[in-house]
Parts: sequence; C-alpha cells; structure tokens
Amino acid sequence: VQLQASGGGLVQSGGSLRLSCAASGFTFGNYATGWFRQAPGKEREGVSCISSNGTGTYYPDSVKGRFTISRDNAKNTVYLQMNSLKPEDTAVYYCARLFIHYCNIPNVDYWGKGTLVTVSS
Repeated sequence: VQLQASGGGLVQSGGSLRLSCAASGFTFGNYATGWFRQAPGKEREGVSCISSNGTGTYYPDSVKGRFTISRDNAKNTVYLQMNSLKPEDTAVYYCARLFIHYCNIPNVDYWGKGTLVTVSS
C-alpha cells in the first residue's frame, strides 16, 4: 500500500491550495480515505474524510465550508481543495486509508507521507 500526497506549499492567508493523494497497491475504490493534519506542537487531527464511493463526506467545524474532499476512483486519487486558508491551517497534511468509514485516527490503517502547507498572514 502506498499513498503519495502532493500539492502543499506556501500560500497567503485567504488563498487556495489543492492537495492530491495518489494511491496504489490496493483496490482504492473499496476503502474510505481521509486527510489529516498535524501542526507544530499539536496532535494530529482529521480534516476531511470520504466514503469509498464518494457519496459520504465528513468535515470538522474548523474547515467546514472552506475545504472540499473528492475522489476519482478511476485514477486512484483523492483530492482536498482548500479555500480561504488561514494561518491556523498551517500543518503537515497526510492522506490516509481508513479501514472503516469513521474519520478518526484509530481507524487509519495506512498513512502516506505528509505534505507541508504553510499559510502566511
């Protein structure tokens, strides 16, 4: 199982970024996937998850209305569109495979390497 995240970078407050995560080594369309983030000195947290067929999504209040998760099962890829970014969104963002569709760290069975998102004020 491999999960390769990309798309991070430096953006000004109010800007946008789109993260991508390319999956391989398993039947992508059979699993829920999610994006998690970890800011310096803070615990890792879930920011968005999506069901295996893309019909169900989850967002915490901190990103609701600003972030949108989507997936293309034909391309084995999950995306995270991040708009209206804030300095507090600065973190390393990780994509993950979930063995059940609940957006919690204990439900992650594989992690990708992270991609750094830095939002300047």
